[in-house]
Amino acid sequence: MPTVLRWGPYRAFFYSNERGEPPHVHVRAADFEAKFWLHDLSVAVNAGFPAHEIGAIIRHLRSQRDVLEGKWHEHFGN
Repeated sequence: MPTVLRWGPYRAFFYSNERGEPPHVHVRAADFEAKFWLHDLSVAVNAGFPAHEIGAIIRHLRSQRDVLEGKWHEHFGN
């Protein structure tokens, strides 16, 4: 489960067993976790984050999308 980005209370990471899925990132803070598709930064799954916090997370991920996509391809090799 490599961590690819940290900011404030957030940690963005990949689960190593998700090679067969399109590029995405999981974000966790405290007991909350959400999954975001990298191609359009839409929310695939949200387990606990309030809507305003999801918006702030998406804004941050958008500013780092190139880095995150690069890390995805580096880790999964495709």
